[in-house]
Amino acid sequence: MLHPEAMGGLEVTVSTKELLLSATQFSSGNLLSLTLEAAYSVPGAFTADAQQNCMVCLEIPAAGEKEFPLLFKNGILKAAGKNEPLPRPKHWPLGPILAPDALNIPNSFIVGGPYEDEDGELTKSEDREFRIQAESARRIVWDTERRCFLDAASVAILKKNIAEHRHWPVELCRMSMASAGKGKTSKMDKGDEDKQIAFHGVAYVNMMHLLCPGVKQIRGAFRVFNYQDKEVFQKTRFQHSIFQDRRSQLSLAREGFQTSPASRAAPSKALKEEKDSSATQYSEAGTFLVMEIKLDRPLVPKRQREELVRRVKELLPLRPALPRRTQGARKAVEDYHKRITNVAVDILREYHELFGKQLPDQGAIDHKTLEEQKCQLNYQLNTSGKYFAFKEQLKYSVVKIVREKYLKTTAFETKEQLQAFLSELYVFLVDHMHIALNKLLSEEDVSPAPPSCTTRKQLLLFAREAEANKDFKLASLFYKQRIARDQRSIQSWLDYGAFCYLHEDATKAQECYQQALCLDPHHIQSLLVSGIVAVKLQHYEEAEIFFEDACCLEPSSIVAWTLSGLFYELQNNYIRAERSFREAKKLLRAQLEEERRLLEAAEGEGKEPSSPSTQPENIPDGSAAKPPKVEDGATAMQEAPKGPQPPPCTIFMKTVEFLMKVNAVGFVCKALAHELLSLQGGPTCAYYLAMAWTYLLQEDFSRCEECLYEAIQIDPVNTNVWAQKGHLCYLQKDFDNAKECYERVISFVEDAVDIHFVYLRLGSIYLEEKEYGRAKQIYLLACDNSATCLTWLGVGIACYRLEEMLEAENALSEANALDNTNPEVWGYLALICLQGGRQLEAEQCYKYSIKLGLQNDALLREIRAAQHRYGFGDPSL
Repeated sequence: MLHPEAMGGLEVTVSTKELLLSATQFSSGNLLSLTLEAAYSVPGAFTADAQQNCMVCLEIPAAGEKEFPLLFKNGILKAAGKNEPLPRPKHWPLGPILAPDALNIPNSFIVGGPYEDEDGELTKSEDREFRIQAESARRIVWDTERRCFLDAASVAILKKNIAEHRHWPVELCRMSMASAGKGKTSKMDKGDEDKQIAFHGVAYVNMMHLLCPGVKQIRGAFRVFNYQDKEVFQKTRFQHSIFQDRRSQLSLAREGFQTSPASRAAPSKALKEEKDSSATQYSEAGTFLVMEIKLDRPLVPKRQREELVRRVKELLPLRPALPRRTQGARKAVEDYHKRITNVAVDILREYHELFGKQLPDQGAIDHKTLEEQKCQLNYQLNTSGKYFAFKEQLKYSVVKIVREKYLKTTAFETKEQLQAFLSELYVFLVDHMHIALNKLLSEEDVSPAPPSCTTRKQLLLFAREAEANKDFKLASLFYKQRIARDQRSIQSWLDYGAFCYLHEDATKAQECYQQALCLDPHHIQSLLVSGIVAVKLQHYEEAEIFFEDACCLEPSSIVAWTLSGLFYELQNNYIRAERSFREAKKLLRAQLEEERRLLEAAEGEGKEPSSPSTQPENIPDGSAAKPPKVEDGATAMQEAPKGPQPPPCTIFMKTVEFLMKVNAVGFVCKALAHELLSLQGGPTCAYYLAMAWTYLLQEDFSRCEECLYEAIQIDPVNTNVWAQKGHLCYLQKDFDNAKECYERVISFVEDAVDIHFVYLRLGSIYLEEKEYGRAKQIYLLACDNSATCLTWLGVGIACYRLEEMLEAENALSEANALDNTNPEVWGYLALICLQGGRQLEAEQCYKYSIKLGLQNDALLREIRAAQHRYGFGDPSL
């Protein structure tokens, strides 16, 4: 017993005994499918006649013959109402079939998608509302897919034609289906045929997307214009209309379009008026076609990940293997101590032979006698050749320290580099000579030299302090010391490369980035900065490899895709730039949607929601605070949800934040130009802050001031804006306004990103204005935030001026422990020792300050005046 509504079904399988195509033919060819979904926002006149056939046609190149037309007919006119459902099945290009659902292609659906991800027109935010309305208004629906196979020759012609023409015409028309007479119709002349093609329109499809590597399909909305031969030829180089040129081939006469003898003899007035009025109706109505072109394989293969990795490896210079280290740095220092001890014992023996041993009960030798004995000893050592022998004993141990401790095995490029290294080496050797001698002369062991108390993070901050003070030589030294601590630290190489990119030369930056890639060829940030510096050096092929490899290795990186888009735009490859930007925007939308979902889930569970992630993308850099840094605005005002909402996050501001960290000023300007065009509500505070940063680096102070003025108007409580305005005033030597800005910054609850530099510069202003108490307080805040040699030096100076000598010496000792090469620290220590009557220490401190190149003339004059007043402290007098 069957259910009354039960229906039978029949499955038919069709097969051939032999393959239609050989494996070679199939692999060298391509399958092309074209899906025509619908025409939206059609002219009102389309509803005037129900007896009509809406048709669309596109020509596909074929080898050895004329182009092959793909025809879509029998479009269904639908009145305004509900949107077409998604997903919905695609239909076979067949005539009416009575069996239900027989037209549906199995497992083939129209799924739609965000307008921004499409390849056609009408993808901008201002088009969104129009498209939403059009999809529920009057429309013509096909939902049909046509397929064809292209052999190798046809594929080559297709690629050639796309490269030459770029835009292809897709023709649209409406033909009235007037009934023919029952008898045999007479032959129509061409003039009568043309009159039957009404509402002849054309859409220009940009096919260049199919020539992007790895692209297999394009889908989008394309505006329809009135068909005019001259305009079509100018845009596409197609000389003839498909409908007019191929009427017989398209079988229009057999589709019920023939007219009666009466109509041929005297065309109706209504038809003539319809043809005349169709010229502008498509444009006035805003008609657009939605269609998809899909290939089985991309016309231009995309480089595989393995090939990209190989190409990146080829770009890196070959480096010899490091020699085996049989002795470490610790062993080299120990040998140096032994040599110092042996030489000291030999010199003491020579002294005893010349002057005899001085017993404790014989009293101290006066200074004049000691100087005379010293001169005699030096004469004896030099004339006997023993001085040279002692020097030779020490030379080998010093060479081992240079090689093992400082890893110096090659010649220095400049005299400046050599002098800087010799100064550093001298201080080290003298310090360890004292350790060895103290151990020898005292009967108890002296503890070994304490390990350096500075970390790589502190060294980075020292370097950026020197950079902010425009002491680029010292900054470079700190960056190198950081690398020497750990030559396998990728971030240390990247930070030094960013410094070289901005302040030295791009070639040196490129070498640093190559070192980083040698350590990890898959490191995304290293690939991106390598691409940036390759653009700077005009090595565009290398840059493309780096950017493409980054996107391949990390396809979810918004910054990588955005940088790729900026690069392709620089190359005038706007198609690939558009696709890269679109991919970045899609990733950002997905990220924001996921964060919105998590936020709602947290609120639903009664938990405190985490901050929304308009935070910078997680590209590891390990860098400390660096002035100034752009704020994307998304985290502002979080504590006051009823206040003004943060501006929307964009792919360009995320990329700007990364670019500012690596000092890529040129790319920052390109990204900001896009940001300005993409914003609907006008520039944001973050935009103006980033623009001010670029002008500050270029020392264009007037434009920087203009940008900061606009930023303050938008967000008057933004700490980063006031901090940057303070830096601007400070560099212009407008210290009154700088002080006012800095004081405003430290009064905010939230610290500025570069608060460390705010403290340093505000403290220096207080010292200049002799407000020593306030200077001490500010410098102590800086020490608490992130202690450096300069922060403790500031505390020491303030305490010294306040005559708090014990606190001053303690602060300067802390400064010296962090960096014992700062000449001002030694200078102020000399002043303290002079006031304390400590003659030997005063001389030592003064000597170090001079050897380290003290440039502070006012401090030098003060030290020499104190030496003259107290009568000691200068060993040369």
